[in-house]
Amino acid sequence: MKHLLSKFIFILPFFVLVGCKKNEQTETLKPEIAKNSVEYASGLSIVNHGDYSVVTVLNPWPNANKSYTYVLKEKDAKVPDSLQSYTTIKVPLESVVVTSTTNIPFLEMLEVEDKLVGFPHTDYISSEKTRALIDKGTVKNVGQNEKLNIEQLIELSPDLIVTFGVDNNNPMLENLKKSGLNVFIQADWMEQSPLGKAEWIKLYGALFGKEEKAKELFDKIVESYKQTQKLIADQPATATVLYGSMYEDVWYVAKGNSWVAEFMKDARANYLWSDLKGTGSEGLSFEKVLVKAKSANFWIAAGSFKSLDEFGKSNPHYTQFDAFKSKNVYTFEGKIGATGGIVYYELAPSRPDLVLKDYIKIFHPDLLPSYEFTFASKLN
Repeated sequence: MKHLLSKFIFILPFFVLVGCKKNEQTETLKPEIAKNSVEYASGLSIVNHGDYSVVTVLNPWPNANKSYTYVLKEKDAKVPDSLQSYTTIKVPLESVVVTSTTNIPFLEMLEVEDKLVGFPHTDYISSEKTRALIDKGTVKNVGQNEKLNIEQLIELSPDLIVTFGVDNNNPMLENLKKSGLNVFIQADWMEQSPLGKAEWIKLYGALFGKEEKAKELFDKIVESYKQTQKLIADQPATATVLYGSMYEDVWYVAKGNSWVAEFMKDARANYLWSDLKGTGSEGLSFEKVLVKAKSANFWIAAGSFKSLDEFGKSNPHYTQFDAFKSKNVYTFEGKIGATGGIVYYELAPSRPDLVLKDYIKIFHPDLLPSYEFTFASKLN
């Protein structure tokens, strides 16, 4: 998506009594504590109880005062009465509609992309694998996230619609439920930890009965991320970094606890707004940015620019920055899919290890001499 909305481990303890018959007598085993399998994501909890799982989504949107709990139930599973009030979803899913491009890589990594039957504004999808399904007609365009085509969704009758809300006022969600459609509110976009975002693959593992595969894939990403961090463990954070670009009359900079800022910290760079508390971004005037970042060594620009000349023409004031003069301007949004989708917004949340390598290649190029950028590109 062009600008995908910028995304406290919670443990639900349940005690499972396991009974078994032996010589017509029932032997009661000691209660076992079912543990949350999520380690890095602050807004997701998955507690597996064998033939059913309890999934809780916390902090579904900024300043949310509610959470969502779902019971993922296998065929013939017996769910305790205490959980009957929660939305029950039969798993594994045979068909699904998702509404964020960040979900597409998870489906492909788990090899269940053929279960996708609908997506809003399919042009946003960049992946060649899923684009082939769209071109084939097996994935339908179902409108936009907050204006989904309910009639079409009823006709498709997916097992589940995985969507998101930006606040507590989204009548579309209620309309979907009233139409008899199963809806799951996810919040991967609210995660600020790079590994926390990627760990949402475990949700899709639970939905499609591929928990072990999801864990295996995520563990490899964690290992890759941590091994990459070791490369720069002893490197000083000397590179000063300017982030963002003007949008109309406002310059939006990522706050110090945001997803972007976390990457720069892990890449051992001196992000100039790392002391700006909070997540998301903050709008500043051009003058304020210029005063603070005129002499920055590097500039991570926002926008799908192809050259420094094109970037400079978009705003003549950009030439006042030293990073522009020294041609140290990069963008992560320059790689575009066949129908206009931005690869970074689709794939980066699920592959933070590759994002980190891109940042290290920018700030510490000697450490990854043979590595080619996955997302980033230098404006020449």
